[in-house]
Amino acid sequence: MILKYDVLVIGGGHAGCEAACAAANMGAKTCLVTMDMNKIAQMSCNPAIGGIAKGQIVREIDAMGGQMALVTDATAIQFRMLNRSKGPAMWSPRAQCDRGKFIWEWRKKLDETANLDIWQDQAEELLVEPLSPACCRATATNNVVGVKTIWGCELRAKAVIITAGTFLNGLMHIGRKMVPGGRIAEPAVLHFTESITRHGITTARMKTGTPVRIDKRSVHFEDTEIQPSENDYHRFSYISKPRPLPQLPCWTFNTNKECHEVLMSGIADSPLYNGQIQSIGPRYCPSVETKLMTFPDRESHPLFLEPEGTDTNEMYLNGFSSSMPMDVQIEALKKIPALRDLKVYRPGYAIEYDFFDPTQLKHTLESKIISGLFFAGQVNGTTGYEEAGGQGTVAGINAALYAGSACCCATATDKDTFILHRDEAYIGVLIDDLVTKGVDEPYRMFTSR
Repeated sequence: MILKYDVLVIGGGHAGCEAACAAANMGAKTCLVTMDMNKIAQMSCNPAIGGIAKGQIVREIDAMGGQMALVTDATAIQFRMLNRSKGPAMWSPRAQCDRGKFIWEWRKKLDETANLDIWQDQAEELLVEPLSPACCRATATNNVVGVKTIWGCELRAKAVIITAGTFLNGLMHIGRKMVPGGRIAEPAVLHFTESITRHGITTARMKTGTPVRIDKRSVHFEDTEIQPSENDYHRFSYISKPRPLPQLPCWTFNTNKECHEVLMSGIADSPLYNGQIQSIGPRYCPSVETKLMTFPDRESHPLFLEPEGTDTNEMYLNGFSSSMPMDVQIEALKKIPALRDLKVYRPGYAIEYDFFDPTQLKHTLESKIISGLFFAGQVNGTTGYEEAGGQGTVAGINAALYAGSACCCATATDKDTFILHRDEAYIGVLIDDLVTKGVDEPYRMFTSR
């Protein structure tokens, strides 16, 4: 079967959802390809949006007609304005969201978007054809024409946006155990990277991780410090309604010497320190074992216990990202008074995945090597839902403009490309850093950039 579109988006994460909506709202006939329609815009790690510089990116997405701010406001269960002690330019909104409601609010946005179809499948092969010798797109030698899926469907399009997140040849680690996957309990995408790199696009590996998920009923909250929500007028979007969900607190406490001793006893089985993981992880979100190795004199590190939603006992332990063996993780946490009777839903894990060197891209996020092929999100070496959403918005706009141009080799002008510059937007700084400097670690945005 062959289906034809103007724009094809591969991956239903934060970059993919924003890209699909942007392209469709620009008038392009668009298809979003995702492996699981029930996990649209899944918050793979912390169910929170915003933070330092990230909150500003969400507001920029909102200013361009994107959806992240609206979805966040509709599903927020705690809101805080960070950096209030500094000037207003440094204030950064952050919201904890209901993970499940966030997915379905995004699904609602996609379902209500005109010109947008969703196809549940997995991309396996990028379809590319040689450019005409007369083509004026000087840097490219090939032109993208679509993808083939694992079920044999051909999806043809004038422009393709790759937003595959951590799924490309994903490999998960818990202790010495390794399991292929793009996310816990979800399969890795095999072969698709190779179908891209055979055309001259280079790839490398990165690593990220996520913490243990805790059963709220096993926590001794009397041994924690409560951190209430800020229930004021602030929201992410200037056009959304006041937050409709109950506003819940978070709780804080610290690791201790006994916890550290248990973790250090298992360091030989840590994939980060036994040579099992070779790729680079995010410097600004280090694992707990990295904290212990980097700051050996520290007797405690802060932890934040955050709710996953209004109707669940599942909680997220911010500050305890780890790929240590599961028994080591659990035993160490039980040394903390608040968690002495700990029960968990699953341990933390690390994941390695393929990304593509972003210096191979133009500022529109189109490939210099394959005409009509765009990349957005973690496949460009970034980390964070917000950085992904910002890239997805820009890629979606430019893919729609590309698809609507007179021909595949139309000379680009200011009228058929959309570029945010460094002096115009945080997203402009983000993209300029990526395409001019490249990355040697997962890139995240800061106000200082």
